[in-house]
Amino acid sequence: MRKIVILAIAAPLLWCSCEEKETNEMSLTYPETKKTDISDVYFNTEIKDPYRWLEDDRSAETAEWVKAENKVTRDFLKQIPFREQIKERLEKLWDYEKISAPMQEGSYTYYYKNDGLQDQSVLYRKNEEGEEEVFLDPNTFSKDGTISLGEMDFSKDGSLFAYSISEGGSDWRKVIVMDAVSKEIMGDTLTNIKFSGISWKDNEGFYYSSYDKPEGSELSAKTDQHKLYYHKLGTPQREDTVIFGNTPEQKNRYVGGYVTEDQRYLVISAANSTSGNKLYIMDLQSPKSELKIITDNEDNDSSVLDNKGSLLYIVTNFEAPNQKVITVDASDPSPENWKDLIPETENVLQISKGGGFFFTKYMVDAISKVYQYDYEGNKIREIELPGIGTVNGFGGKEDQEELYYSFTNYNVPGSIYAYDVNSGISSPYWMPDIDFNPEDYISEQVFYNSKDGTRIPMIITYKKGIEFNGKNPTILYGYGGFNVSLQPSFSTPNAIWLEQGGIYAVPNIRGGGEYGKKWHDAGTKMHKQNVFDDFIAAAEYLIKNQYTSPDYLAVRGGSNGGLLVGAIMTQRPDLMKVALPAVGVLDMLRYHTFTAGAGWAYDYGTSEDSEEMFRYLLGYSPLHNIKDTVHYPATLITTADHDDRVVPAHSFKFAATLQEKQAGDNPVLIRIETDAGHGAGTPISKTIEQTADIFGFTLYEMGYKELPNPETEKEEVSE
Repeated sequence: MRKIVILAIAAPLLWCSCEEKETNEMSLTYPETKKTDISDVYFNTEIKDPYRWLEDDRSAETAEWVKAENKVTRDFLKQIPFREQIKERLEKLWDYEKISAPMQEGSYTYYYKNDGLQDQSVLYRKNEEGEEEVFLDPNTFSKDGTISLGEMDFSKDGSLFAYSISEGGSDWRKVIVMDAVSKEIMGDTLTNIKFSGISWKDNEGFYYSSYDKPEGSELSAKTDQHKLYYHKLGTPQREDTVIFGNTPEQKNRYVGGYVTEDQRYLVISAANSTSGNKLYIMDLQSPKSELKIITDNEDNDSSVLDNKGSLLYIVTNFEAPNQKVITVDASDPSPENWKDLIPETENVLQISKGGGFFFTKYMVDAISKVYQYDYEGNKIREIELPGIGTVNGFGGKEDQEELYYSFTNYNVPGSIYAYDVNSGISSPYWMPDIDFNPEDYISEQVFYNSKDGTRIPMIITYKKGIEFNGKNPTILYGYGGFNVSLQPSFSTPNAIWLEQGGIYAVPNIRGGGEYGKKWHDAGTKMHKQNVFDDFIAAAEYLIKNQYTSPDYLAVRGGSNGGLLVGAIMTQRPDLMKVALPAVGVLDMLRYHTFTAGAGWAYDYGTSEDSEEMFRYLLGYSPLHNIKDTVHYPATLITTADHDDRVVPAHSFKFAATLQEKQAGDNPVLIRIETDAGHGAGTPISKTIEQTADIFGFTLYEMGYKELPNPETEKEEVSE
């Protein structure tokens, strides 16, 4: 359905003076980016793509463009008078000790700890006498903190440890094996592993997943044949056995395998998109065992939660959009034999296991409620939580009598509690010692109607005593896709924003998972505009109710949320003063041609599906809806050179086009982080630098010449 048309190439890339723009007394000269005569034809419609050359992440020209754009951005941002103040406050507020919930492995208790400003958290352990030692310190992997610790797993007896590392933020990983007792590295380092868990089978070896190394750039070339491997300890990686995914006619983009806690079953999940999966099981106790199909279509999501002998406990949204738990015998696990154990409710279910119990975590208007069940499906109790917010945890081994969970919301820093599974009593395990007083702030939940009348919840957080006069600097943050739920959680950067008298608002728009599969599906494919309408309505609510006004509103989102920001700023540029799209999916006609992008088609559809789908995508694709007659908001695009999930070419082409066509004087900048990826594992030092740039840019473009003082009248702000 699509053919490429390549005509004459324009002149080489030039860095020359072009129109100079005056913005808040700062001069800004963009690099001139070359344009080429490249276009694609979709269903007899030609679509020009003049900045296609920026997709080549290995070319010297692209590298020079990145260097030039970063210089323009750095030169602009360093002139903001209060940027350093924001950075200093971030460093001070971030500088408190953080500890994770403990994990029992063998005769040791393991946990992460960060002394405050360490780029990567350190994995510690204590022996049975309570003596503490560093087990693994990712800060020693590289001088600049850009190599991070990823997935990990201990063998059942705790004597062996396998962990993955990411270099420069890439999704491509190495897996390293360690003797957990002596802490000595073993000769089993594996390479070229992507989108993989690690799951040990006894002490013999482990399962992992990866793609064949793609032709071309490993950071942007398409990867869509995922495979599950078994690595036998002490053998070379080239001898690893392909367990699943080696059949070309049965392509699967996402394959994962894990061994049940009793080591009896291997569970395999296979999918071609980010929603829906096929599920298989293999009895590892039988040498001649073959894979058994549990579900053989991708119309629903299912996973094996646990087993008792041959009795499987499965969590699924099959005929239950909000999820339920069923049981079935492994001898014949097909859906016609399923029996409900914990039925579906009106609220979305998340579930974990530990201590011989199940813990059901429900979202009620995005707020957590937790119940404890036994393995017969009897409700033991509702768990009393520390407050209204988000709970994670309640996971552990079957014989643990004490489990751990975290609690947080937008104005309460995350804390960890210990929970006695028998008495149901919670007690504080770790409380943060942070220079921030939650009592000074309010989080309120409101409901508003979207364009089609759908009722949408939104949580708005701000400092007590704030005046609703339409002049409060406000960040409206959203995501709206991939069944991802935005539940309340504390963020150090957001705390800085609140301290300055800023408002932070998060609507739970369609496309997310807050109200189950139906809510997700209502924001996918030909319904994607619902997501943008929900977000626009959130902005209009804030403006109508005088929380803020267009001159003081910034919209922010990352990845799919970057798409959200890109769509909103091109559809309704009048609603905001600042747009902050991060690592965004911005070229909706070509997203599926990069890395694992084709797996996002459940949410988006592709430009090759049909003419109707092509035209729908073209109608909102941020890159293709920039016009040269529109005054767009001040824009700071952020991305990273090692982002191989949403490749930076999306942001590169969007920035070049927006700089070319911006009709007003608002600046269009792109900040390209080096040796960083989609976000996970980013060093704290880089995160602080980026946050200072984003907040500095946002407040400066709202008219502030100095940091706002929430105790003074907003009328003092420079207009």
